[in-house]
Parts: sequence; C-alpha cells; structure tokens
Amino acid sequence: MAQVVLENLYKTFARQGRDKTFARQGRDRSADGVSVLRRINLTVADGEFMVLVGPSGCGKSTLLRLISGLEEVTGGNIRVGDRLVNQLPPKQRDIAMVFQSYALYPHLTVYDNLAFGLRRAQSAERSTPWQQLLFTLSRRLPKGLRYWPPAEKAIYQRVLEIAQILQIEALLQRLPRQLSGGQKQRVALGRAMARSPAVFLMDEPLSNLDAKLRTETRAQIVSLQRKLGTTTIYVTHDQIEAMTMGDRIAVMNQGQIQQVAPPLALYHRPANRFVAAFIGSPPMNFLSVQVQPPLVIVHSAFRLTLPGHWQAVLARYRGQTLTLGVRPEHLRLSAPAPKNLSVTVERVEALGSETYLAVALGDEQLQVRLEAEQIPQLGQTIALSLLPDHIHLFEPETGAAIYP
Repeated sequence: MAQVVLENLYKTFARQGRDKTFARQGRDRSADGVSVLRRINLTVADGEFMVLVGPSGCGKSTLLRLISGLEEVTGGNIRVGDRLVNQLPPKQRDIAMVFQSYALYPHLTVYDNLAFGLRRAQSAERSTPWQQLLFTLSRRLPKGLRYWPPAEKAIYQRVLEIAQILQIEALLQRLPRQLSGGQKQRVALGRAMARSPAVFLMDEPLSNLDAKLRTETRAQIVSLQRKLGTTTIYVTHDQIEAMTMGDRIAVMNQGQIQQVAPPLALYHRPANRFVAAFIGSPPMNFLSVQVQPPLVIVHSAFRLTLPGHWQAVLARYRGQTLTLGVRPEHLRLSAPAPKNLSVTVERVEALGSETYLAVALGDEQLQVRLEAEQIPQLGQTIALSLLPDHIHLFEPETGAAIYP
C-alpha cells in the first residue's frame, strides 16, 4: 500500500496527434496542442478510496492513464509511495488497473486470467521450460497425478484465495464468454487483486452492468477495498457511485479539479456553482437575486429575509446581483406569501417513495422533491417556500460560493 501524490500535473495532446513535452510548468500551452489536464494537485492517502467524478470529457480517465503509465506526462510529477514514477513503465509502478471493458483474455479460463499477472511478475519464482511443459501436459489429469512446479503451487494458492474472496470458485474453469457481466467484473477485480498491488485504479468498472447489479457490485467493491486496505482511485461520471463509495471525492471539470472533500461536505458546502450543480439529484436550482442589506435578497417573484449570520457577508454585496442556489429537497409546499414562490406545475413524477415536480417560475423552470403523499395536479398553481438555512449564494462572475 502507498499514497499517491500528483504535483502540478499537466497533459497536452499535440494537434498533429503526437505528444509534446514542455519544460516549463504552470503555463497554458493550448496554442501548441489540446490541453486536457491543467494544474492537477492531489494527494490520495495510504489506504484511501478516492473517487474522481465529473462530466464526460473532463479528463478523469486521462488522469488515471497518466498514473498507470499508459500515457506520458506533459508536466508535473507523479509519486507512488516514496518513488517518482514519471519515467517508469506501467509494470514497474506496482499498480493494477480495472478497465471499463473488463479486458479479459477471451481464450483463457478464469483461472488463467487470474494467474496471468502472477506468472508475469518479475518477483515470481520462475519455472524451467521442462517444469512448465510437464505442468501444462498434466493439467487435464486428476489432481493427484498433476505435476506442480513450486512457482505454480504458489500461484494456485493465491488464485484460490482470491476466488474465495470474490465467490467465483465455481467459475475457475469457464471462459469469459460463459460469464455474465457481473461475473466478468469480479474476475477483472480478482486479476487486479491477485498481485497485491500498492494501488488500484478503476476506470468506470460498473458502467456495463444493469442497475440492480451495479448496486450489488458497488457494495462488493467497497467491502473488498475496506478489507484489503489498498489505496484506490476510482473514476466515474455517476455521482451516486461517487457519493456512496468514496472516502473523498475529487470533482473535475474541463481538465481541472474543482473541489476535493468528503461526500457530505461536497453536498452541504460546494466550492462553486459547478460542484453545486453536479452533486445532487435532481440538480440544484439557480435564480438571480439582488442584495438589499442587511438581510434581504430580492427576486422579481419573491423577497426573502436570510438568517442573521448572513449580515456581514451580504454587506459586501449591497445592491449587487448574486446567484441563489436551492436544492429540490429544500423547497416546501406552503401558503402564498411575499417570501414564497408562486409556481405552475408542469410535470409530476410520483415514484411512491417521493414525488418529483418540474415547475415554472415565470420563464424559469425549477425542480422540486416532495414527500410521497404530496402530489399536485398538472397545471396547478402552488406556493413553495425556501428553507433559509439551506440556501446557497454564488458570485455570478466566478461562480465561487459565498458563505457566512
């Protein structure tokens, strides 16, 4: 196990399709190529489960490929434990990667897929050609008649141990085409686990599974990681996976890290408007409001007085326009009042456990989450109150969050 440290990491792809290495760091070189990652600084603690989350194209998979050695770094450093690994090939970085497509060898059994990395490991005791030939020829014989070189005995014990952990002992003699999606995923995980690497890298490993299997496999991965204590960096675009799996989450957008924090910290105190919109489902609603000190924010459809602890910060924005953010679950059905929002119901989704609404506030549309028994009618005009203790304010120019 080891911590992973990324220091001022850059990645640029040359426009002609070949990579360039720039000596100077901290400078945008997008004129010379396509800048994919910029100023990435991140420390993943020993044994931590770190999730990289963000929209498609934000650079999270590229970052994983840089750590693994599948792509070359344009600028900055990557450290695994106490080693600088920028120039090391993938096999020397002590890292195992689980791919979205599983990447199992189709002509090998589950056993041989799990054993493949162990047989190639430089540290493994090598069998002589004659030993390997005898082992291969005797594999179809009953167990008592097989020849086992010392190296293969050690590999067999390790594969059996991993198979028991993942509950795939009955699958060891099957080929990948004979497995379900969930079984393939467990084999891919087992192949990564077999070498006992210092770091696991996982690139959207659940994206090919159906919803029920994703939930089950997600829980298995978290349980395994807790049991093994291996440093893990997990890439996903699914915020539910991120919120339920990670010790901490790094939210990425356009090649930069927007915020790194535990899941609930991202939800309750997003660093900027992008994080606020990305974390939470349905996403946060945003409205433009004007500040009227000491504690009033004004929209064309309502006036809201904020709690007293906002007074000092609102004084700095007297008369200015800010962005008000409120999550769908922090809107409540209420009686009409100047502080409440009068809206028209445009869509109702009654799920049994809760009700989702899409409502119109003038030309703006808002998302609302209500309790299951609260089901307004389409076209109905209703009043919604905002919970003052749960509102968010953002600077309109930078999108930075404002906190009292």
